[in-house]
Amino acid sequence: MSDKLSLQRRIKTLQVESVDHEAMGIARLDGKVVFIDGALPNERVKAIITKEKPAFDLAQIDSVLSPSPTRTKPRCPHFGVCGGCNMQHAHADAQVAFKQRILEDNLERIGKVKSDTILPAIYGPEWGYRYRARLSVRYVEKKGGVLVGFHEKSSSFVADMHECHILPKHIGFLIDPLRELIQQLSIRDRLPQVELAVGEQVSILVFRILETPSAHDEELIKAFADTHQMVIWFQTKGPDSATPFYPLEFPRLTYSLPDFAVTMPFAPTEFTQVNPQVNRSLVSRALSFLDPRAGERIVDLFCGLGNFTLPIARAGASVLGVEGNPALIERAYQNAEFNGLRDSVEFKAMNLFTVTEDSFSELGRMDKLLIDPPRDGAVEVVKSLGRSRPQRVVYVSCNPSTLARDAQIMVHHQGYKLRAAGVVNMFPHTAHVESVAIFELA
Repeated sequence: MSDKLSLQRRIKTLQVESVDHEAMGIARLDGKVVFIDGALPNERVKAIITKEKPAFDLAQIDSVLSPSPTRTKPRCPHFGVCGGCNMQHAHADAQVAFKQRILEDNLERIGKVKSDTILPAIYGPEWGYRYRARLSVRYVEKKGGVLVGFHEKSSSFVADMHECHILPKHIGFLIDPLRELIQQLSIRDRLPQVELAVGEQVSILVFRILETPSAHDEELIKAFADTHQMVIWFQTKGPDSATPFYPLEFPRLTYSLPDFAVTMPFAPTEFTQVNPQVNRSLVSRALSFLDPRAGERIVDLFCGLGNFTLPIARAGASVLGVEGNPALIERAYQNAEFNGLRDSVEFKAMNLFTVTEDSFSELGRMDKLLIDPPRDGAVEVVKSLGRSRPQRVVYVSCNPSTLARDAQIMVHHQGYKLRAAGVVNMFPHTAHVESVAIFELA
């Protein structure tokens, strides 16, 4: 009885005001913020307080008393358990509106800046969009054997999955056959991960193996590859150790940027954007604002394999791509050669997280600048713009809080104006906010 009374005391009726950057509903209880898993703005809910902290409480929905018109039935049967998605309960258009609000709120609250123009969101396919992913593998005897999938929400456990709708269909319905294959292997408890890379002509699965497969294992894997028309690679250590296993002859893994007549070869363990359709739109938008012209010198920071560098070169400008990983620099040169752009580009290895104004100025003249950093942002870069002072900066971000922090420096300390900003829905059904912002010298 005491447990029942305790539960009743923890159930609260709350009015949801908005959602945060992790898609948690935000409400207030006696002035204290409550984050409610699975709640949507403008809903009235009964929620169970699961954790109390000095500054806020955490809660889970017990029941929805007044549902939002944006609420919808999740397509995936694993939604709520699997951590791969956390916004399938909201209509796709509403998801993008939430992300746009998060971007604007971060810019205003953290950056103390406001964009002159809010750009229309970049959309792509709602389902089957994720061409890159890492699926975890665990042998769990209590759950009937091998599990293959994403982690459970807020957990290191692997979700008990049988399908995935954000992966391309031929991969999303391959989870059960993968489970059955790995269950039969002698190394089933020594295979912690399967990485997938889908290209325009081939799909590759990279098995992370901690022990050499037996001859029988190899025969089973080959039969699986033949049945499902997959190419299998083995990875024994770091990403550089990944090598083809079967078949040994297969098309090159590529994605293309048709607007710029660029085709990008890549290895299955190399970073590329997970959503190739949205990436095309993102590159086109970034270059429309960058507006590269013959005679200009443009610098592309965190250039990777050349996703933006090569389209800039195709437009006729001279371009320098800068990246911290020397191996990626070599691959970027190879991609330039592949696209007939070797004479139009230059690449340089530099640690962009430790640059100073002196070292940054050594990159030479830059009429315009494109920045595409990881989640940590590019704070040392924007602090170092003083001497270089490119007229225009296009900043592609995968983290609105670090974008806002860097925007604060650019606008309030470096003399730039935030001309435009908008979200890029690279990861539908997740709370991940990708965006693009355009700065010009005031």
